[in-house]
Amino acid sequence: MRSVEDILIQEAGVPADILVRAKERLREEKDLGEALRELGVLDAAAWAQAQATFYDLPYRATANGDAYQQELLARVPLAFAKQYQLLPLTQQHGAVTVAVTNPREIAALDDLRLLFGARIEPVIVPQPILQEALNRAYDHASQSTQELLDTLDEKALDLDAAEWQEPRDLLDANDDAPIIRLVNSLFYQATKERASDIHIEPFEQELLIRFRIDGILYDTITPPKAIQSLLISRIKIMAGLNIAEKRLPQDGRIRLKVAGRDIDMRASVIPTAFGERVVLRLLDRASALLGLEELGLNGHNLEVVNRLIYQSHGIVLVTGPTGSGKTTTLYAALSTINSSEKNILTIEDPIEYQLRGIGQMQVHPKIDLTFAAGLRSILRQDPDVIMIGEIRDAETAEIAIQSALTGHLVFSTLHTNDSFGAVSRLLDMGIEPFLVSSSVLGVMAQRLVRRVCPECRIPYHPEESQIREVGLTPEIVGDRPFYQSGAGCEACHNKGYRGRAGIHELLLLTDTIRALVMARADAATIRRAAVDSGMRTLRDDGAEKILAGLTTVEEVIRVTQEEIL
Repeated sequence: MRSVEDILIQEAGVPADILVRAKERLREEKDLGEALRELGVLDAAAWAQAQATFYDLPYRATANGDAYQQELLARVPLAFAKQYQLLPLTQQHGAVTVAVTNPREIAALDDLRLLFGARIEPVIVPQPILQEALNRAYDHASQSTQELLDTLDEKALDLDAAEWQEPRDLLDANDDAPIIRLVNSLFYQATKERASDIHIEPFEQELLIRFRIDGILYDTITPPKAIQSLLISRIKIMAGLNIAEKRLPQDGRIRLKVAGRDIDMRASVIPTAFGERVVLRLLDRASALLGLEELGLNGHNLEVVNRLIYQSHGIVLVTGPTGSGKTTTLYAALSTINSSEKNILTIEDPIEYQLRGIGQMQVHPKIDLTFAAGLRSILRQDPDVIMIGEIRDAETAEIAIQSALTGHLVFSTLHTNDSFGAVSRLLDMGIEPFLVSSSVLGVMAQRLVRRVCPECRIPYHPEESQIREVGLTPEIVGDRPFYQSGAGCEACHNKGYRGRAGIHELLLLTDTIRALVMARADAATIRRAAVDSGMRTLRDDGAEKILAGLTTVEEVIRVTQEEIL
């Protein structure tokens, strides 16, 4: 009988040396599949298939039951189902089919056999699929945010408001308070719909809550204006902020587990004319484990980036506006090259995700721990690779360049619209051209486009003017289908889009580009030279994503407007 390691090597294509590295991580009480996923060589589906082969069990890519047979779910506590990662699907012919991710949980399956008084037939499904199915199945029994709002009548609001006037009473609030359940439900709904931000916006006569999903803000609910102070006070308590201070901006952090996912929330509160305005940034720690290819890099760009991140020294920059995924890309790069042979250190503001095996430092300007000051200290730690959250000033840029010239590989971000502007930005900071040309290896600009939902997308024929606007021609397109978002479905929460993918342009500092940098050429001149030498722009990469059916013409036009103009 083949071992699971043999199956992974022979059928999943896992390199033997990577398998050895993954098994070293098993001391951390994680299974082999999780260790391989952290190393970026195996996805959840491949691990599930390997287990199904080894244990001779059925494999399913989905976890759909007969409307989840509520009578089965009613007998299995949610905490038990989440702890052992299992979900009863159907009951037929005296047997209950149960979706599992870990068939080694024999004791849990025995408990189910006794509970149902029937034979248990396990089927293996990928872990993310089961987690989503669990949330969806048990969600039917929970109250929605709007339903909770409907239970808050005016009399209850007046009583709660009276109790919440004093900070002392806030700390004594119990979990049965309607406002606490409302906030918890709001967080759960935002996580379920994959929101990246929650906006709580007060106006003169109303309170509006909006979610940012895949980069677009959607109106979600409009709670009664009367609960504004209660709602914001509860969030400030959770974020460790001063609830008595309503005149100054405050920043805090909330960490909690929602639907089995470890979520960090960055809270920002500012005073406005009609009360305090709150924005919560949701950071899902699991999303930091994505590989470069999963972020949208492919073909030539992926090949070049993989060469750059394994260099021994130099600077690799990622540019783009706020919210374009720059930090996520750098995390993916660090995860790719992370190994016990390298000392990798970062300085960030803030630390968005904790990465195992990497030393991460948080910037604290109030105690003079700036990027520049922290970077000087990092250099005394004998690093091989350094990541700087952002180059904001000339001092940080100078230290980064000196680090690159003295044998360190440096990753960082810059806020410029494209890759060509990064060089000009460094020169404007006062960095000498010869230092830029000799230290910078490459600059990658990126944007995020929404992925059209594969479940409800519909084919269509765009106008020829639109096709040409993204750099395509009817001859290139041929008879390939184009897609646009449909009316929405359960998979995309009726949005028509699900998830995002990156489009990229990669500027390599070749001899030609270095000569232009030395001559202090502007961004437009560098752009012309790079494109003439065959560089693919953001628009070109976006056109490729359109032809692959990942996104729409309108999305690429929206995120590359500067380039088209």
